[in-house]
Amino acid sequence: MALISSIAQSGLQAAQQRLGASAHNVANMNTPGFRRQSVAQEAAPGNAGVATTGVQRAGTEGVALEREAVEQLSATYAFAANLKTLSTQDRMLGTLLDTRA
Repeated sequence: MALISSIAQSGLQAAQQRLGASAHNVANMNTPGFRRQSVAQEAAPGNAGVATTGVQRAGTEGVALEREAVEQLSATYAFAANLKTLSTQDRMLGTLLDTRA
């Protein structure tokens, strides 16, 4: 059971980092020379959830508000999905305790 919660918590942290990077991009979109930031995600070794890495894009890519809006919605849905995973784990644990008691 602890594995499920650690996977969900790493997913929550990854979604929060993605949302933060996107908000940073929107806040600095008019800053001269600003390079867009993003968060790269990959599976953590040993089925331990998600590992994230902050990435700053090279070149003069600029910030597109529509891309950032999609990124923020995606991060919000990922956050909600991981919260649902934690909620389901809590309900499963409660059912198990009720069955054993």
